[in-house]
Amino acid sequence: MRIIMLGAPGAGKGTQAKKIAEKYGIPHISTGDIFRANIKNGTELGKKAKTYMDQGLLVPDELTCDLVVDRIQQDDAKNGYVLDGFPRTIPQAERLTAALEKLGSKIDYAIDVDVPDDNIVNRMSGRRACLKCGATYHIVYAAPKVEDVCDTCGENLVLRDDDKPETVSKRLKVYHEQTQPLIDYYTKQGVLKTVDGTAALDKVFQAIVEILGE
Repeated sequence: MRIIMLGAPGAGKGTQAKKIAEKYGIPHISTGDIFRANIKNGTELGKKAKTYMDQGLLVPDELTCDLVVDRIQQDDAKNGYVLDGFPRTIPQAERLTAALEKLGSKIDYAIDVDVPDDNIVNRMSGRRACLKCGATYHIVYAAPKVEDVCDTCGENLVLRDDDKPETVSKRLKVYHEQTQPLIDYYTKQGVLKTVDGTAALDKVFQAIVEILGE
């Protein structure tokens, strides 16, 4: 079972990807993890990626795709995998399709966790973080015992810049421009499945399990 997770930032696709990986015993593969692992292990691909990252540049599509394809050929991925955060653009998707074809493989499901923009802005702007111990909260869904105070260490909680409404709106705009076309791409390939990401976490997961089968 080879799965791609789609969905706007804050839609909860990473959480669902982890749950899928756990239930089906397949690896949850995110590009960030792949970059870190290759850099840590000093691989050739890792060294190349590091030269871009050290300059604050995006790793080019070709190299990112090579890293992903290298990862999905490892033993733990022989029964499938969940890709989270890749592909993000049509060129990346086309490269991935071509690379998989060479391996005699293809994507089985592209799951779109669909959440309206307004919901995402509200969700993200409700997040609070403790910069001291790293604990995270949500003023509606997981509020601290005392408002704006960390349960764990007592430090004041902050709204991260990344979670501010104006930042979230910008990220959503980029998502719609770059990643939305992937929904059409995978619809044409006949593998797109959409779930309602506004439902409770477990309900969203249940909907995904119904698509993938027990």
